[in-house]
Amino acid sequence: MSHTLPRLLRGALLFAAAGLSGCASISSLWKNEPPPASAAPGAAADAAPVRLVAEYDLVVEAPGALRDLLQEHLDLARFRSAPEDQRLSRQELGRLIQAAPQQAQALLETEGFFNAQVQVSRNEGSPVVVTVKVEPGPQTRVKALQIEFAGALAPDQPPVAGADLAALRERLQGQWSLGLGQGFSQPRWSQAKNELLATARARGFPLATLDTHSARIDAETQSAELDLKLDSGPLFRLGALQIEGLKYQPRSSVERLAGFSVGQPYTEQLLLDFQERLVRTTLFDSVNVDIQPLSDPPEAAPVHIKLREAPRQQLTASIGYDTGSGPRLGADYIHRRPFGLDLRARSKLKLSQKNSSYDLELSSHPQPDMQRNVGALFLERLVVDNKTTVNLRARAGRTRETERQDRTYYLELLRARETDPQGTISAGAASANVQWIHRRLDSPLTPTRGYSASLLLGVGRADSSEARNGGFLRSHVRLQAYQPLPGGWFGSARSEWGQIFASQEVGLPEKLRFRTGGDDTVRGYGLDDLGPRDADGNATGGRILWNGSVELAHGLTASMPALLGAVFVDAGQAAQHWRDLKPSIGYGFGMRYRSPLGTLRLDLARGQETQKWRLHFSVGIAL
Repeated sequence: MSHTLPRLLRGALLFAAAGLSGCASISSLWKNEPPPASAAPGAAADAAPVRLVAEYDLVVEAPGALRDLLQEHLDLARFRSAPEDQRLSRQELGRLIQAAPQQAQALLETEGFFNAQVQVSRNEGSPVVVTVKVEPGPQTRVKALQIEFAGALAPDQPPVAGADLAALRERLQGQWSLGLGQGFSQPRWSQAKNELLATARARGFPLATLDTHSARIDAETQSAELDLKLDSGPLFRLGALQIEGLKYQPRSSVERLAGFSVGQPYTEQLLLDFQERLVRTTLFDSVNVDIQPLSDPPEAAPVHIKLREAPRQQLTASIGYDTGSGPRLGADYIHRRPFGLDLRARSKLKLSQKNSSYDLELSSHPQPDMQRNVGALFLERLVVDNKTTVNLRARAGRTRETERQDRTYYLELLRARETDPQGTISAGAASANVQWIHRRLDSPLTPTRGYSASLLLGVGRADSSEARNGGFLRSHVRLQAYQPLPGGWFGSARSEWGQIFASQEVGLPEKLRFRTGGDDTVRGYGLDDLGPRDADGNATGGRILWNGSVELAHGLTASMPALLGAVFVDAGQAAQHWRDLKPSIGYGFGMRYRSPLGTLRLDLARGQETQKWRLHFSVGIAL
């Protein structure tokens, strides 16, 4: 007895194992599948089963936009791009083909085609070709449209002081983008409703909702009847300013730029303009201006302003080397509240053997109309061969900067002292100047379309120790245009003119005269390398100026559209007379990166006169 039980147990286990193996074989017979490879004589015991897969091509025959829709959203299209180990079996492919007509018709109905005929065929081959043929029929069009208003915007409500509600109702109805006779589609229907709500919310009704909205479709007549009721909710009025984040700057630096009064009807544009004015002060690193309609009272909604001040003091040091003037040191210091006054001070110091300078600018905080008082002082020492020049420039004026236009008036005083072995020459000028900058650009930092124009006019009197004193008129014009081109190209062109009107006997200080060359004028040459020179080869500057540029740029990779390659040709020169002007040419290629700070430009340019290549780096910001 002691040996019988173990033998019986071993027999039961062997029988169970054989039964399980038999179940697997029987199971394969029920599924009409071949037995596992391990069951075949001579097969390896660990061979893996091979899954049958179907490779196929999908062809959609339909008008362009509908073809794109089906090729993107049909299940046949989605599974076609699956990895090889996840492809469909032939049975699964057959089920998708059977479901494709109904799925395609549902997709086409979202575009307004409610009577579309869809046929799907399968052509066996290697690979299998599945063809979806679509006869869309006529598109449903809007036959009737009714937009009603409820809430404070309802026509039966009494007039509201400071708000033209009738004009707003007309605007909402006039801007409705899915009008009578237009083709109906679900995306256009949703977009039109969203635009209606966005306009109402931006024009004083931030709690506006659609009370009812319906689109009744008649598939037989291919027509749609649209009904909407916009519940505007209450009209919001602006209340007191609630400022958060001030540390060093006074409240007045924010309050004076509001541009609206307490009780004025709310509009989104009022707050956006306020926010933009605060940003342009350069006193704050971040600015957010809004109201909170879910918690604020509509009759006097506080304007919430969240700020992060820029550092009160900021110092930037630099070190570099220039092939013309050798090693150089630099420092840039900004104080955004010097001596506790509502001022912004910026000073720049540059030290080198041949070119040292100090630049100081003081500007007041912007006034309500964005005007600022500005004062500037510039002192420079240049050493060229045996000639040393000291230049002094002082300015005082007023500037007004807006998104589309800048205007500056200023008085300027220039003094220059030139010393060489032959003696010392002093010259100077006093002038009154006005400058306008006009912009129509899609972006002031990274423009691709539009233009900018700058005009400077100055009148004054010059004096010199070796020439006759006298009056002069100075003009300077700069035009820049941007235009997208076919094929993903971007084109830009620039032209610049300048002229001083004065008697030839009048001595003009060198800083008043024109020179050109460098990163933003004629690449391939050094800064201000181009212009007239005296008998000893010293730069003297000219009384007339012209330079221009043409550039083409194209994205380098689809994954990084902000990175572009560019080719360009520049030309320009300064001279004493227009008849003497012979432009110097520079050409080359480079890279562009559209960053939040502006377009970063790295160029390699060849000057035709020097026959040398020169590297240029700059940050391009539209005037």
